[in-house]
Amino acid sequence: MDLLNTLVDKGLRRELPTREEALAVLATSDDDLLDVVAAAGKVRRHWFGRRVKLNYLVNLKSGLCPEDCSYCSQRLGADTGILKYTWLKPDQASQAAAAGLAGGAKRVCLVASGRGPTDRDVDRVAGTIKAIKEQNEGVEVCACLGLLSDGQAERLREAGADAYNHNLNTSEATYGDITTTHTYADRVDTVNKAHAAGLSACSGLIAGMGESDEDLVDVVYSLRELDPDSVPVNFLIPVEGTPLAKEWNLTPQRCLRILAMVRFVCPDVEVRIAGGREVHLRTMQPLALNLANSIFLGDYLTTEGQAGKADLEMIADAGFEVEGAGEVTLPEHRVSTGGGCGSHESAGCGSHDSAGCGSHEGGGVCGTAVPATPATPATPANEARTDLVAVRRRGAGTDLAPNA
Repeated sequence: MDLLNTLVDKGLRRELPTREEALAVLATSDDDLLDVVAAAGKVRRHWFGRRVKLNYLVNLKSGLCPEDCSYCSQRLGADTGILKYTWLKPDQASQAAAAGLAGGAKRVCLVASGRGPTDRDVDRVAGTIKAIKEQNEGVEVCACLGLLSDGQAERLREAGADAYNHNLNTSEATYGDITTTHTYADRVDTVNKAHAAGLSACSGLIAGMGESDEDLVDVVYSLRELDPDSVPVNFLIPVEGTPLAKEWNLTPQRCLRILAMVRFVCPDVEVRIAGGREVHLRTMQPLALNLANSIFLGDYLTTEGQAGKADLEMIADAGFEVEGAGEVTLPEHRVSTGGGCGSHESAGCGSHDSAGCGSHEGGGVCGTAVPATPATPATPANEARTDLVAVRRRGAGTDLAPNA
């Protein structure tokens, strides 16, 4: 396909595709799907080889969020049956992180539900970062605490944080349909604060909330402009008790097209398959490793993930290798200059959300409202797989061993 050849050439040059080209990727047929994956895989391997970075979530404070994000199991008034607890102590968080690091993770994502941290909360997290780094040499720590106030990003950086996660989640045009208690602009502001403080910005999206192809392209182009180092791609986990519990709009094929589009638009950033991969990609997960170079290991914030051992076996069986602690994730030009997943005229690929360091179910600003109605149905509705959605009952906040 001429389209795919063009997109590969642009990806190898870090050149921005046109909106029409990005939309065309989402509109490709199932007959062309393997060609799409192969093309985006060339771009992925050019910048990241066959390495897969493992990340591990620690939910520092679960539930009880005052925000009304429709997708979030921790939202205000949600009857979802999730674990609810206040702040973990530094030693508890460090112990939880150690399980993921022992499983091969090189980054720990510290997440807390809520609109944003108080200064006292920042002090708590600073102590946790210190404890984790003292006990685990070379570990990366990403904080995801919601909307940041002036000076808080700098304090996290001084405490040893390497990155900050805050996802955009969806397009600016439809953001008000998902959340009413904060704005899209609030999220952009927090990503910019993280950038300005010298933190590596991590910002992504949630697919499957009823958005159109145009919405998906809009949010990914906004991310490119913000230029985060990592872009988590979440697939909505429809948790019972949330406003979006009946939104089963994704198929494995649709998920692969979305990941391919993100890779073409943001060719040289860490694209992470985040929440919902087990629910929506299912047996197609190994194929997605040809598109993304990063995943979460084990469980998510409030729901269970695939067994950590199964994650490692999947990576090996698919012909990939776990990225080592001593390896640098990003291409040299991003590490040395601190930017540019785009062309010379437009470097960038980022924005941010507070929903759990790339995992959409919680951690910082939650949200409410009715899902946007797609302009045109992109794919047939996916069969509901409620059997694949299980509330987390182990790990942080419990006496049971974590999944890692």
